[in-house]
Amino acid sequence: MTVLDRVVAPAAPEPSAPSPRGAARPGWAWLGLTPFAAYVVLFLALPTIVAVASGFVDGNGSFTLDNVAALGDPLVLAAFGNSAMVSLVTAVIGAVVGALVCWAMLGLPETGVVRTAVDAASGVLAQFGGVMLAFVLIAAIGAQGVVTVVLRQLTGISLYENGVWLYDLPGVVVAYLIFQIPLMIITFLPALAALKPQWVEAHLTLGGTRGGFWRHVGMPVLAPSFLASLLLLFANAFSSYATAAALASQGSQIVPLQIRTALTSETVLGRENLAGALALGMIVVVAVVMGVYSLVQRRAARWQS
Repeated sequence: MTVLDRVVAPAAPEPSAPSPRGAARPGWAWLGLTPFAAYVVLFLALPTIVAVASGFVDGNGSFTLDNVAALGDPLVLAAFGNSAMVSLVTAVIGAVVGALVCWAMLGLPETGVVRTAVDAASGVLAQFGGVMLAFVLIAAIGAQGVVTVVLRQLTGISLYENGVWLYDLPGVVVAYLIFQIPLMIITFLPALAALKPQWVEAHLTLGGTRGGFWRHVGMPVLAPSFLASLLLLFANAFSSYATAAALASQGSQIVPLQIRTALTSETVLGRENLAGALALGMIVVVAVVMGVYSLVQRRAARWQS
């Protein structure tokens, strides 16, 4: 073989490395998702389908649009308005306070005691709700709660001078804030920590100030993440039920409580499936909010990559 033949001759293919023993075949990889898929179908998809479908049938099982038409009832519209108001108020307050806490922790070491404690507490309080949260509020700031009694005895200040508000919508707002603020800290802190120090250095090198950096660089970059977190908080509050059910036991001020009333009350005979129509309305609202959240989150992810 000449030199030219050796140059132009194709190189012998390298032997492929043997596959590791016991490696899973790609065709069977989907089996790992089976438990999760079964959980989603049984506890999320199936109940949702049943709930929505029940809104289109009457007590005899016949198709009807009367339940859906009831969504235009003034009481139902008022409940949706109250739910939207509570969700918006708690989302805005939770987002602002949570963002300030994140900003305060930005200068702390990630493995420090304070930041670790705040992260751990936020992870716990973001899931805190239901009967336990209602009990804590009643024991602390109820009509005969510890804080209420101490304030009245030491300062003469009465938390309920104008009436007991804890078991009404204002009390629901206070209760929701206890888990809305930690949820904001969990979702917004990674976006705030993703700001690159090089951006600050470049801004200062070009003659800018730290305040100018936040106005012209930091806030515009964080705006999509902040809006996405705000939408997530709104959807979280709009769909919450257990805390409001345990705290505001009387009346149907918000949609989840009205669904409970439709399912358990004996005064709505003939419209037992109204709860399905109310659930359909909630699903539509939450779906729209989460759709916008997904679009905003995609834009926010561009700056976090």
